[in-house]
Amino acid sequence: MRKVSVIGVGQTTFGEHWSLSLRDLVTEAGIKAIENANVEGKDVQALFGGCMASGRFIGQEHIGALMADQMGMNPVPAYRTEAACASGGVALRLAYMAVAGGMYDVVAVGGMEKMTDVSTEDAAVALAGAGDQESELFNGATFPAIYALMARRHMHDFGTTEEQMALCAVKNHGHAVHNPYAQFRKAITVENVMDSGYIASPLKLLDCSPLTDGAAAMVLCASDKAKEYTDKPVEIAASAQASDTLALHERRSLTGLHATEVAAKDAYKQAKIAPKDIDLLECHDCFSIAQIMALEDLGFCKKGTGGKFVEEGNTDFGGVIPTNLSGGLKAVGHPVGASGVREAIDVVRQLRGDAPAPVQVKDAQIGLSHNVGGSGATVVVHAFKKGF
Repeated sequence: MRKVSVIGVGQTTFGEHWSLSLRDLVTEAGIKAIENANVEGKDVQALFGGCMASGRFIGQEHIGALMADQMGMNPVPAYRTEAACASGGVALRLAYMAVAGGMYDVVAVGGMEKMTDVSTEDAAVALAGAGDQESELFNGATFPAIYALMARRHMHDFGTTEEQMALCAVKNHGHAVHNPYAQFRKAITVENVMDSGYIASPLKLLDCSPLTDGAAAMVLCASDKAKEYTDKPVEIAASAQASDTLALHERRSLTGLHATEVAAKDAYKQAKIAPKDIDLLECHDCFSIAQIMALEDLGFCKKGTGGKFVEEGNTDFGGVIPTNLSGGLKAVGHPVGASGVREAIDVVRQLRGDAPAPVQVKDAQIGLSHNVGGSGATVVVHAFKKGF
């Protein structure tokens, strides 16, 4: 297996893009990544793109071919991956494997979703298809309800509070103030969260990630060729993935994601690191309780202590493990197919020293990205190391 490096990144702003189509977003992010990588379009040998529900959201399938078409890259092979909210993370993993295995030297990987062209109700139904349709969606359980069940159990078993969950959102919004790509660049308070109204108790409006349009893209290259394109490569030190049941009621636990534990253990083994070695984390926080569980499942604190860990400031900028310095899914926005790629991009920016100055981790060497599909049936974890 060859070593693989990220040599270029690019993304659109995340938000409600009424005047832009999915193909506009894909093209913008792709061109930015290619330009950032200092490659020519003809150098890219394959495209990998994550997209969850373009058929439901905009009536367009065949997204792989759409990417190659809009980027002017025909006839290179193009692949579309779907793994719910982990679609982008899976696309990145497949692109990594293709380069590591020697099939290609330079590939582009993207994530994309256009979610705001349908009603909120229609979007909720589309997203609920990432869970178990028969046992959950058929009985009215959309994703806020599913994560609310996890939150209730976590509160029952470990004493986690609504205020501790609110602190996750507050911290994320504080970081997003500095992110020019974020959907919400406004600071909020615990009181704002607590007063924002229940969506599915105990989760309130400001505990939940929004509906978002956006695209993100990266260019990967065999590490031994990376210096031909950039003097700031970032090595993908590990790529791991694990699965679990679609249905929440069949899981071994409601207070964590077993697939996260498995994927993290694999990633740490590949990269020869431990949680204490990681300088920053971009984790999948579609709801505030998801961030608390991720911190536990990834090994940054013991099971049941995630709420207290956040309350003590350990995930703030300057804390033990600065988490979601971008603003996370909560404040950056969550165009579901794009989030896994966007998370990786923000880790890469930190390791390159290109993050916004107020949230740039000094001398960052190792970063972790964590992408979840649905309520945890798919999890992808990538570790990144500063290059050369």
